[in-house]
Amino acid sequence: MERKLFTALQGDGAQRLNDGLSKQGFRRSQNVLYRPSCADCAACLSARISVADFTPSKSQKRVLRRNTVLERRTSSPWATEDQYALFRRYLESRHAAGGMADMDAFEFAAMVEETPIRTRVVEYTEAETGALIGVCLTDVLDDGVSMVYSFFEPEWQRNSLGTYVILDHIGIARESGLPHVYLGYWVPGSAKMGYKSAFSGLEVYVGGAWEKMRNPADYDAQAHPLSNDPIAEQVADITLPDGMPLRPSSRS
Repeated sequence: MERKLFTALQGDGAQRLNDGLSKQGFRRSQNVLYRPSCADCAACLSARISVADFTPSKSQKRVLRRNTVLERRTSSPWATEDQYALFRRYLESRHAAGGMADMDAFEFAAMVEETPIRTRVVEYTEAETGALIGVCLTDVLDDGVSMVYSFFEPEWQRNSLGTYVILDHIGIARESGLPHVYLGYWVPGSAKMGYKSAFSGLEVYVGGAWEKMRNPADYDAQAHPLSNDPIAEQVADITLPDGMPLRPSSRS
């Protein structure tokens, strides 16, 4: 059964809390920070790219060339009708049976706009027509950018837009002097998440510390029931900024 450790993200210390817990494998969803804490395994590993250690592969260079027709624009977190229409097309094509499939326009707006920290909406438009092709909801951390959620035009599948948006965020981080791009979770053996391990400079959060990605097959043991620390030990190991109080909960 899936279980998560989570805490509210609110008040004057929200940005510092997000910065601090993101370094410890947490992710943001609106005004909540969470980290998987399943009793049966520890397979979900937080992943980030070290910008200084990243070098694009030949295939990634081709993805960059293929998408030179796109322009990037960045704005405050405000949902639009065009974004929601693109979001619906993306879900219906890629995740029709997923947990977000029934999200309506109001829930979509909440996902984008309900953020107590520095968040940006990064849009990708076709230069010639101005059509919206891709969107990424991105948090700005003190040590990087965190890709909260991205979606794109299904008809552009051959352009490998998922890979392109990550490559572009590496560029954003480099331009901003930030050392990391946080990608969310990587699961060993997951075909849907396998593309993340194709990025050089990838690091995963294992055993309370970040380490350079080894052979992906080396992490299969994380799915073993004995690989996960008890919830009390996980909470005790969390470090908070400036002695901020943490009232974590776990839920299934």
